[in-house]
Amino acid sequence: MKATERIAANLFGAIFLLLALAVTLETLLRKLFGTSLQGVDELGGYALAVGSTIAFTLALLDRSHIRIDLIHRKLPRGLRTGLNLLATLLMTGLALLLCGMAWIVIRETLDYGSTAATPWATPLIYPQSAWFAGLVLFALTTLVLMLRGIWLLWVGRRADFDRDYGPRGLDDELRDELDDLRQRGLADPVTDAAPGKEVTA
Repeated sequence: MKATERIAANLFGAIFLLLALAVTLETLLRKLFGTSLQGVDELGGYALAVGSTIAFTLALLDRSHIRIDLIHRKLPRGLRTGLNLLATLLMTGLALLLCGMAWIVIRETLDYGSTAATPWATPLIYPQSAWFAGLVLFALTTLVLMLRGIWLLWVGRRADFDRDYGPRGLDDELRDELDDLRQRGLADPVTDAAPGKEVTA
């Protein structure tokens, strides 16, 4: 899953880097030569649509979806586990529903040969295929995580399940910050203190 997250993050960044370059080129052409590419706004729409589907997967793998844990953390352990499992099942169901609805759009686009109502008249099957691929990646990721979660519960590893599938807490945020500092060489791997700073009890 780490490899999937890294690839998705790089692809997400590349999409919006290319969009930024296109916007820059459009701005320079208008300013210096009084002309236009006539389609950067169209590209921006496609980038947002495709980038959003990739962001779904990134947020899922990083457990960044917003979950209010004010009450969750005070519930009995069995109920917390049940809610974590329910959240996982609902996320999988949502991803599959999105894929199903997107497939209907793809079918209609193919049947009618739809094109964008823009100067470029882009055949919509191309950007929609990238959009659909992003949703498929999201759905496959949710399925894999759901099956893994069920397996963890089946073999009695409830603590691992709650750690990996529950809402992110303060400990998770602190661990991520320390890992980031270590990777940048700004924290002592033994004491977890920033260089030159003492750890106080």
